[in-house]
Amino acid sequence: MEKTDDQNCQDRHEEDNPKSSPFDFVIKQFQGKKCAPEKRKEQPSVIKQFFKGFDFGKSEGKDRREIEETEIKNDGADDQSEKQNLCVEDGLSHLTSEAESPSGEQRFNQFMEKLGKKPSSKNLDLNNCALSAADITELASLLPFLPELEEISLSWNGCAGGTLKALTAHLHHVNLLKVLRLNNCRLTAEDVISLGEAFEIVYQLEELDLSWNSNIGGKLSLLTKKLQEGCKLKCLKITDCNLTAKDGESLAELLNVIPNLEVLDISINKNIGCSMKVIAQDLKNVPGLKELNLHMCGLKQDSLQSLAQVIPLLSNLQELNLSSNKNVGLSSDPLLGRLRFLPKLRSVTVSNCGLGEESLSSLAEAALHLPELEILDLSWNKCVGGNLKLLLGALKLATEIQVLRLSSCNLVAEDLALLTSLRQDGHLARLQKLDLSYNNNISDEGWAVFCQGLGAFKELSELDVSLRPSSCRDCGPWFGELLAALTQLPALAELAMQRWALSESQRKQMEGFNQDNKRNIRFDC
Repeated sequence: MEKTDDQNCQDRHEEDNPKSSPFDFVIKQFQGKKCAPEKRKEQPSVIKQFFKGFDFGKSEGKDRREIEETEIKNDGADDQSEKQNLCVEDGLSHLTSEAESPSGEQRFNQFMEKLGKKPSSKNLDLNNCALSAADITELASLLPFLPELEEISLSWNGCAGGTLKALTAHLHHVNLLKVLRLNNCRLTAEDVISLGEAFEIVYQLEELDLSWNSNIGGKLSLLTKKLQEGCKLKCLKITDCNLTAKDGESLAELLNVIPNLEVLDISINKNIGCSMKVIAQDLKNVPGLKELNLHMCGLKQDSLQSLAQVIPLLSNLQELNLSSNKNVGLSSDPLLGRLRFLPKLRSVTVSNCGLGEESLSSLAEAALHLPELEILDLSWNKCVGGNLKLLLGALKLATEIQVLRLSSCNLVAEDLALLTSLRQDGHLARLQKLDLSYNNNISDEGWAVFCQGLGAFKELSELDVSLRPSSCRDCGPWFGELLAALTQLPALAELAMQRWALSESQRKQMEGFNQDNKRNIRFDC
């Protein structure tokens, strides 16, 4: 019987697709576990070994040994290919890892961004950033990527205390470092030791500020003994560090190895006055000193006499602060008189020094020889009241004076009249800041005379006429004179009038002054 066309077609289909055997099912199960199509390999040799003894019809006419040799060769090629693929994959993985890993610069930028700071390769300013110990450690790891760094400021980060060793261990990576500021960081004795060791590494350091770290007291020698002779340090600030007399001796020794020192600030260390005599004697080793701050140092009579002897040797001194040392005014030593030997003095601060008429006269005479004087602070010396005329000659010659502070000096109307007359005569032309606060004894008439001549101070930017905290006084008719004068003071930006009681009318005049006169004066009332 002839086969139909449909039967012939079915026969051809069966020839092209031989019937499946149970073994085919097993093979398919193995094949289903292969890799993705792009990584497909030959069937594992273990499967071939399993079915090696069977003939599936595709190996007919071949010798069994030939088949085995071929399979062994294929297995070897598969292993070699797999090894090569693994090597390539490992290499790509390594390259990808390196590409994804941030560079040192990227890590630094991320660190600064986290703290809300703008990154700089030369100035690392992290003041008051609430840094943790972990932050300090991370920062230390970033120093190798900042070879151009010149300034590090970590001030007002209390948690920095006890962590400096991690930082100083990497300072050799920033050998261009010139400035290190660590104010109020709660430094420990271990930190001081670490800093001392760092001085043997950071040769270019010019400024060191350790102020407001009370634990330094009694331990300064741990730092100073590490400084090498010829150190380049120019600025040393150790304000309010609870320094002891022993620390004063260590500081005196330090002055022998830092000949380039220009700024020395040891203010608010009341106990260091006991060793100030030794310090004063060694100040001669820093002839280039420009700024000396001895505010509230408990200066004694003997130390003041030693200081008076060395003052003539400090001919480059530009700023001198002796404030809050009562013995300065009580002493009969010629310290203030010898300021005449400091022709470059620009700032003299002797507030709260217990000055009497004799010491005030000595200062006034010395001031005649200070042509570059810009700042004079006589505040909290009651003897100035009624005796400002002693400074008349000096104020006439002080053509550069910009700041005059006379707060709580017991001034009287006569003193204010003297100031206005000086200006009207062409003196005090560059005066910018005038502090007349806490002088409650000045009469309304005295204030009126002052306000009438106030318009002549064309450069004045700040004026303070506030009363003492415990006071309250009605603002008299001179208030109108004051407002009229303000219209003639183009540079004035701030007027302090605390505890002056203004009437409703006066307050409205003050509130509308800026708008009416197109000004922007800050009224502190």
